[in-house]
Amino acid sequence: MLVSTDKPKQMRDNMEIKVCGPGCASCDKTEKVVKAAVAAKGVEATVIKVTDFQEIAQLGIFSTPAVVVDGQVKSVGNIPKQSDVEGWIS
Repeated sequence: MLVSTDKPKQMRDNMEIKVCGPGCASCDKTEKVVKAAVAAKGVEATVIKVTDFQEIAQLGIFSTPAVVVDGQVKSVGNIPKQSDVEGWIS
């Protein structure tokens, strides 16, 4: 489901992106991909690393790495491509 706003994403309040995982190599790579996508698109976003398994489970995520953008789970169990992340945040 897409949420429509009157302002482009670049003009709205700071976006929140959560990278969920225990800190494994795949999770670290996912965090780097997300940060690269944010930089490439020039959007304002807070990237939060979530390592607490209870918090991850409360998001409905049971496989990592996972990416959550503004409360919506976008990727679970794999490292997303930078182009995919750019699509989610633009």
